Amino acid sequence: MAALKYRLTELGADRIIIITDFSQGDHFKMIYSAGRTAGWLDRDQRLEHIGFGTVQGEDGKRFKTRSGDTVRLVDLLDEAVNRMKVSLQERIKDGKANITEAEVDETAAALGYSAVRYYDLKRNPTTNYKFSYDEMLDTKGDTAVYLLFATVRLESIATKAKAEHGVDVEALLKAGEPIVLGHPSERNLDVHLQMFTYTLLTTMDNLYPYYLCEYVYKLSIAATEFVTNCRVLGSDEMKSRLLLCHATTTALREAFD
Repeated sequence: MAALKYRLTELGADRIIIITDFSQGDHFKMIYSAGRTAGWLDRDQRLEHIGFGTVQGEDGKRFKTRSGDTVRLVDLLDEAVNRMKVSLQERIKDGKANITEAEVDETAAALGYSAVRYYDLKRNPTTNYKFSYDEMLDTKGDTAVYLLFATVRLESIATKAKAEHGVDVEALLKAGEPIVLGHPSERNLDVHLQMFTYTLLTTMDNLYPYYLCEYVYKLSIAATEFVTNCRVLGSDEMKSRLLLCHATTTALREAFD
């Protein structure tokens, strides 16, 4: 109660968000109610509580180490990075990766950390979920690895356009080159891009990150369908389609941030 009063009256907070285990939800409802009764709220201040569920192991019980201790986040992150490192080294060995051995550590860290974050954020925070490295590190489906792959694929098209065709996206933007939507896949991608601001504002309002995660996944699918069905490099519509790729990568990176 002292913390609530301090935040409202001394700090002048307009919005207070407390995040704890979901089982404490009723406790904070009573705290907030008492604050209102005490007259500490003199304007439209928002008092909110976000409860999070339990992370479970494959057995459906609270996630613990073999010795029964609570699993530390740093250990989960390290394990994700190590597994991704092994996977990347295997792909290099099989000729399926466009990176060198020197880039493996940095790439594995980016993919591993992102995979754990996204796997956690894409769920309703109040629900319990099972922790699975195989699912979160999958290169297909609703994972951070897939999202990052889709982003890099779009950016590589822009890189090739400049190197092989002499067309620079930044120059197109400065020149005011228009985007023309003719193919159904172009229009579908554009519809998803138009939803970016609404999705971001909705997420900031209801505080459920999975709305943004769901949007990014659907946007990535629309982008993949676009580059699959619509040839970009060397096509008559190359300039317009490059700008569409650029708009998509901009939205994706903003969402990642």
